[in-house]
Parts: sequence; structure tokens; C-alpha cells
Amino acid sequence: MRNLAGFALCLGVVGALAGCTAAPPRPQAAVPPSAYSAPVATLRQDMAQEVPDDTPRSPADDAAWIARTQAMFAASPYTVSTPQLVLAVDRNPAVQQLRVIFANPTGPWQVIGGGKVSTGQAGLYGYFITPTGVFPHTAGILDYRALGTYNEEHIRGLGIKGRRVWDFGWQTAVEGWRIDGETNEIRLQMHATDPDVLEQFLGRPASEGCVRVSAPMNVFLDRHAVLDADYLRQAAYDPAVAAVLPPDGDPFPYAGTYMVVIDSSEPPP
Repeated sequence: MRNLAGFALCLGVVGALAGCTAAPPRPQAAVPPSAYSAPVATLRQDMAQEVPDDTPRSPADDAAWIARTQAMFAASPYTVSTPQLVLAVDRNPAVQQLRVIFANPTGPWQVIGGGKVSTGQAGLYGYFITPTGVFPHTAGILDYRALGTYNEEHIRGLGIKGRRVWDFGWQTAVEGWRIDGETNEIRLQMHATDPDVLEQFLGRPASEGCVRVSAPMNVFLDRHAVLDADYLRQAAYDPAVAAVLPPDGDPFPYAGTYMVVIDSSEPPP
């Protein structure tokens, strides 16, 4: 497990979100941007090795992802006040991808890597359009792990046994089978899917409103604690939270809190 000294920098904002009772962190000395170069480079290398990625990217494409993600934060009540990872998802039907971004409030943001997703599909009864916005991930709502069981259609909807299911709570979403924009509440989650049946459809809308990712991406996000800033802190004194984290975890020292869902087919917020 890597050195987590830098992880203390992101405790303040996460503690406010999770309502923790732990003692506030001591003030941290300013960290020069160059200090982030090594861990960011290592995580980028890890992602390239652990997550097969055939999504074409360029510096201009990375800049566009970062700009849209920053615009979504600007329109939300949340602020990236400490260095941390952010998971950005584009629900645009023509895109259907995600990016792991290192967000630095005092320096440039950087794209670590990406991959295909499936978000909510329109036109089918019971299927919702994945909502856009900034969604904090805290230990106030415990994640869980897939059981790997098959449904009546012989599909493992959450992937094979042990795959992580990130839970962002109840969110308002448009009912995708209606034309009047009627909304309802859905449980917004991110999870893997059946690797033999449904994973081949990643890259186009196919879910009932959640965010589907590939099995390798699921393992990468889980193992490197991309969204687990709050979990890592609370695991020290809460066995239920600790039980959610992977036993072979290799957390990034600046773990994050936010999943941001954007739609590049719509004007910025």
C-alpha cells in the first residue's frame, strides 16, 4: 500500500460532507504542484496497464473534458478545495465515456485515463435518463459488492461476485420512456455488468439509469480508491466501512469524493 501522507489534504472537505465527528485535521503546509507529478504519473501508468482502453483521446479532448467538469462544479454547491481525483461521466449518447481526472485547485487539472460506460437508455419503460450534476460519494451511504447471481434472464446485472457497487443515494431523474420530461427518484449507482452478455454494449446507452463500467474499470476504481476519500478516513474506526474496501487496495494518496455526470450534447450549465 502506498504512502498516504498526502491523503490528509483532502480530509477537510470530505469531513464536512460526511458529518464526521473525528477531530479536524491539523493545518497542512502548502504543497508545490511538482509534488503531485510522481503519484499522478504512477496512477496513469497503473491505469494504462490495468484497464484496456480503446477510447481515442487528444490534448484538445482532455481539455474539453476538464472544462465541462469544471463548469459543472461551478454550477453546483460543491468545490474542489483540495487536490483529489474526480470521476467524470459523459452521458451524451454519442460519447458514453468516463474520465478519471486529477483536480488541483492551485494548478492545472490532468486527465489520468478513460473508458466506455453505459448510462440510462431512452425509450424503454422503466428506464431513466442518468441525471447530470455533481454527486458526492461518502460513507454516509454504504456501498456493497455484487453477489454474482443470475436473474431470470441469466444475466449478472452487477457483474461477477465481488464487484463494487458505488451508491450515490436517491436522485431525481427523467423517466426515459416519456416525452413530457416527467421525473422520479432513482437510486443512482455505478457498477459493473455481466462480462459475457452486457459488457459488449458499453459505449452506448443501455442502463436503467445507473452508470455501468467494465469489469477492469470497476476493479481499478475500487483498488485505487478513486472515490474513497471518506471511506479511507472512516475505515480507521468503523468496521462496516472498512469491510467495503478491497483487501488488496492500493489507494491513490489524493483519493476523491465526486462523480460528475456531464452531457456534452447540451450547453454548459
